[in-house]
Amino acid sequence: MLYVFAIAVPLALVTASAVWAATTGGQPPAGVDAAAPDARAAAPNPDCTLVVPPDPLSAKGLATPYRLQATDRGQGACHEANTAQSAFVQATIVDPATGTLSVYDPLVVDNGSRPAAAPVTPQLPDGAVVGIWFGFNGSTLTLRGNGNSLAAGRCVNGTPNSPFGQFAYCNAPAFFTAANAAVTAGKLTVPPVQMGLDGRPCPTTRDFSLVDMDQSDNVTTAYLLLRNGTTAQDTAANRARLRGIKPLVNGSDNLLLDRFVDPSLGCVPFTAPDLADNGAAVTSLALNELQAAGQQAPVALVPPSDPMALNGARTSLTKTNLYRAGVGQPALGAIGNTARTYCTNLVGTAPQRLQFDRDLTRQTGSPDAAAANNLFTFLAQRLKQSFTTLNCGKLLNARNPVHLKVRNGVAVDATFSGPAGGGAQAAPDDPQPSASSHY
Repeated sequence: MLYVFAIAVPLALVTASAVWAATTGGQPPAGVDAAAPDARAAAPNPDCTLVVPPDPLSAKGLATPYRLQATDRGQGACHEANTAQSAFVQATIVDPATGTLSVYDPLVVDNGSRPAAAPVTPQLPDGAVVGIWFGFNGSTLTLRGNGNSLAAGRCVNGTPNSPFGQFAYCNAPAFFTAANAAVTAGKLTVPPVQMGLDGRPCPTTRDFSLVDMDQSDNVTTAYLLLRNGTTAQDTAANRARLRGIKPLVNGSDNLLLDRFVDPSLGCVPFTAPDLADNGAAVTSLALNELQAAGQQAPVALVPPSDPMALNGARTSLTKTNLYRAGVGQPALGAIGNTARTYCTNLVGTAPQRLQFDRDLTRQTGSPDAAAANNLFTFLAQRLKQSFTTLNCGKLLNARNPVHLKVRNGVAVDATFSGPAGGGAQAAPDDPQPSASSHY
């Protein structure tokens, strides 16, 4: 789920007071004016479309900007500069011959506009397998083809007439298949899950202390935004050459893990060279999911109750498994009691870990100062909302275990009720990988 974050990263750096908006709408960075007039709208169009360039898995396709436009123009325009509408693209590449991984973030521009700086054309190894993932700061992102680009990229947006929402991917299953084969062949070594400062395994994107109502969504991509509303790749060369730039980032589970939770617990995220930025070490959704394959039980896998896996208000085994395939997770055999088991594990795991790490996470700033005063209270209010959205109260016949102390609309402390851990289960239809499994 996308939340409002204030992120601090080196020039791609936002100060503690900088806030970028999420699904509730938001204001554009200062200086965005005539080039993006709708960026000032109080209620921007939450549903946008990305036009996928031809041959998207090739070096040329990766370097061709994706074009953002409104899905329904009657609801208003879509502008990349509007932080409530910004879309993001992230590719991770594996060389099957060597097992080498790399990352490349294709650029997004407004339909009809040009990038502030020409994207770098990546040098891909022969036989490279490219996976592409999408993130969105609005509600529903739709992929649209340019010619046969959707078929060429093997892109998945959801099921017919039911997009995932903020998530989509191209060729992701092939990427994970190739990466896992490289692991099996001894060509690729994924860093094992480390031990944190709390003496416990570092969280991953499949850890119940990190997941929310829609886990494993959105990306760690950042762009540079200019005052005139144009964008450029976030590279050292562009940061040195362009003036009046601000970072544009995608609030995500992945960014929360890599930029907030990991540092607070003394953990180091999995990185790979950025093909657009002279090999600078960067994170990605795919890298997080590869490492999350080492998550100890209970393992959080996308449940059928995930809002992005629903078909309207109904659960869908097909859509759930399409989502799982896009993040390298095993298919679910049957819906069964999976949603209830997910809630059981969430309640039996997350409150205990959040409380245990309280002294560490309280020292880290909040990703959203308007919602919580530090990382601990941010994670607590996020868990409280997830319990509600996943319908855990009804499924477990239980009250919400999170109790917030709120001051002026901001969570300033939290306590937890119910079992202090335990009760974790594995659903019979939901395979849990062993510590040695790369799934």
